[in-house]
Amino acid sequence: MDEMIAICGITCHECGAFLATKANDDEKRAEVAQLWSKKYKADIKPEDINCEGCLSESGNLFSHPKVCEIRKCGREQGVVNCAHCSDYVCEKLEKFLEMVPDAKTRLDEIKAKL
Repeated sequence: MDEMIAICGITCHECGAFLATKANDDEKRAEVAQLWSKKYKADIKPEDINCEGCLSESGNLFSHPKVCEIRKCGREQGVVNCAHCSDYVCEKLEKFLEMVPDAKTRLDEIKAKL
């Protein structure tokens, strides 16, 4: 399976929603919903756990990518991911990367190769 890097630097192939969707695994959906509900203090249902990755054109996305400002910006800029943006690291992305340092490492590595 090729690695899909989201616009923000998250690896989709490590995401529970992505994995549950690709495997069409309802047990995994329930597990992810329970974990994310607790972690993010939200009411997430197993039927909400469907996502083909934020780069997908199918529209089959978990709720957050549909409203994600970073994804919206990247799509408007026409970049593969934020590392390809001339404004990398912008203020919006910087706040996100503080919470997800692995994504910053990944984007920094991509940026260094450009």
